[in-house]
Amino acid sequence: MSKKGSSSNKILTGVFWLAVLAIVVYLIVRHVGVFGNVAMVMIGFGSVVLVHEFGHFIVAKLAGIKVEAFSIFMPPTLLGIQRTPSGLKIRVLPSFFADTTEEPPGGDSTPESPAGEAGTEYRVGLIPFGGYVKLLGQDDIGPVKQIADPRSFSNKSLGARIAVVAAGVTFNIISAAILLMVVFLIGIDFPPPLVGGVVPGSSAEKAGLRSGDEFIEIDGQSEGLEFSSLVLAAALSDRNDPVPVVVRRRDGSTQSMELLASTQPNDQQIREFGIIAPMSLTLAELTDPIALERETGLRPGDRVVAVDGNAVEHHWLYEEAIQGMFAPRVTITAERPQVGGGVDRIGTELALAWLPSREAVPSDATLCNVYSMVPRLRVLEGPTPSPAGADTLRKGDIIISVADVPHPTYAELREITAAHEGKPLAIQILRADANGVERTAEVTVTPRKEPGSDRVVIGFLPALDAEHAVVAKTVSAEGGVPRLDIPRGATIVSVNGKPVSTFYDIVAETRQWDGQSVKLEYHLDGQASGGVTLANPKAEAAIAVESTTVVHLPFKPLERLYKAKSPIEAIRMGYRRTVMFVAMTYVTLKQLIAGLLSPKLLMGPVGIMVSSYQIVAREPLVYYAYFLGLIGASIAVLNLMPMPPFDGGLIVLMLVEKIKGSPLSEKAQGVLAYAGWVVVGTLLIYVTFNDVLRTVRGFFS
Repeated sequence: MSKKGSSSNKILTGVFWLAVLAIVVYLIVRHVGVFGNVAMVMIGFGSVVLVHEFGHFIVAKLAGIKVEAFSIFMPPTLLGIQRTPSGLKIRVLPSFFADTTEEPPGGDSTPESPAGEAGTEYRVGLIPFGGYVKLLGQDDIGPVKQIADPRSFSNKSLGARIAVVAAGVTFNIISAAILLMVVFLIGIDFPPPLVGGVVPGSSAEKAGLRSGDEFIEIDGQSEGLEFSSLVLAAALSDRNDPVPVVVRRRDGSTQSMELLASTQPNDQQIREFGIIAPMSLTLAELTDPIALERETGLRPGDRVVAVDGNAVEHHWLYEEAIQGMFAPRVTITAERPQVGGGVDRIGTELALAWLPSREAVPSDATLCNVYSMVPRLRVLEGPTPSPAGADTLRKGDIIISVADVPHPTYAELREITAAHEGKPLAIQILRADANGVERTAEVTVTPRKEPGSDRVVIGFLPALDAEHAVVAKTVSAEGGVPRLDIPRGATIVSVNGKPVSTFYDIVAETRQWDGQSVKLEYHLDGQASGGVTLANPKAEAAIAVESTTVVHLPFKPLERLYKAKSPIEAIRMGYRRTVMFVAMTYVTLKQLIAGLLSPKLLMGPVGIMVSSYQIVAREPLVYYAYFLGLIGASIAVLNLMPMPPFDGGLIVLMLVEKIKGSPLSEKAQGVLAYAGWVVVGTLLIYVTFNDVLRTVRGFFS
């Protein structure tokens, strides 16, 4: 090619990259917040990789190993500086404007030569992520090369080579500890180890744990406990091996117990104790706060202080107050902070609904009931999304028949649904029109399995029809009142002679007769049919239903400040947390290999980047520093895995060399290195696929 053509190509290349640069600058200016967060993520995570490489670099220098190149960020190289016998050599944008071929990481080929040759080239790459170090005779993607130069990696003592290889993980652990020390010196909020609620049938429920109980010791650990300590203790415990804990009960007493983790029926398949995280009484920020205020009169940042005039200090007291309500509405009082200081008290009324049993066990004893009477089922929320153009269940529909079973209970509906998996299922309903007139109708649904579960569902949220006094069935429940002899579909019309029209009326009137017998009269099919006597309406569990607000209030998680009182304490807290992260990563790998944890739980580079971006965009910077400490400690453990191309694999090869008396052949080392890369590459593709899948699901959820 002529010089004129070569010059033209250089000019065109320069114009191209200037145009690209202009477009990038324009996009950054238009979306400065997004690009700022992305840059923070890249630099933060890249610094973890860079610290690792710097460990190799500094120890290699101390060991007298020739470092051919050390780069901050990844190629192509924007800037290269190297000291040569003839002076300082500087390369600026070499691959863009010069007739030089950009070499990949570790691609510099310095010929074997005596002292006085060019030193290390220090580079700055275009991609602001991590970095790399290239040692003479050592290549991450192949065998260690036997080079005559005494400064080559292969010609150093075994101890020096192990020190160089181990320096990366050592620097990762040290930097993680320092980062976490700074985090605890600043202070960071975490959910405390409190019980916010328990899952029915879980180990926590069987142990008698209640909302408000606090863990003061978990598996022998008592310092720096937070809610994640419970999650990790359950997930990392051995199968059939209970975890010893000490709990401070709400009354101030302490109790020792053992909790056995079990796999919950969800997509993640994580083993848990069945403990729900504690919540605060402050409403969380929402993407659509106007909708919340329109439906409830409350705003994000409001703090609930009373329920029906009774003060509540904790979220679990709020929940217990709501659950014990047997009226159609409840009055909520909240405090709203004002811009200039002070608070306003806000009062609002919220509609309530009764929830059916969450158990999928077809047993009468598991059913919610009122004095042994089970109300009909009502649709609290319809299927989402509804089939296009199809008439399906809607909010407010009352189920009066399913597959020819009149007025089915929740347990019966679960049985029928499971038996009709993938098949059309006819449901007769009572539906109110625009004027409030209720008419019968029929819809057809097709039950399907929930994603990641064997549970067959229709896809609607059920509640009990407390707005009518129609009895779906009467049941015998342990600890409840004796089963009343009332036929299915009967309507209670009076309590001790006073007319009633809803289950709310039944509860209110029955409670008026403290400890006395109560007579209930009912009609069936519009005809007077008879009456029954309720002998002991105050029996324990006589009312076995729980109320909830129809509009869910989005409360913030309860958080507690974890902050060191002095630099010395910060060092201890940072050290303990680093040790915990290292142990956590090690046990996680162990359980993955043993098949106790699903590999779907692994997070790859994409998942780490997405999580990092979410933390940077939504949380104070101290949370990202904490996350980087976790990543640094985890990378250290992963790099010590005893297989090439990890640092642990290189150390194993050097120990084999020590035992054998000579290194493995370059061919054998190459086979092991490439086999290792195949395993790592396959795993990387797998976790990346799961990362993308989780990200897409999260975007559309």
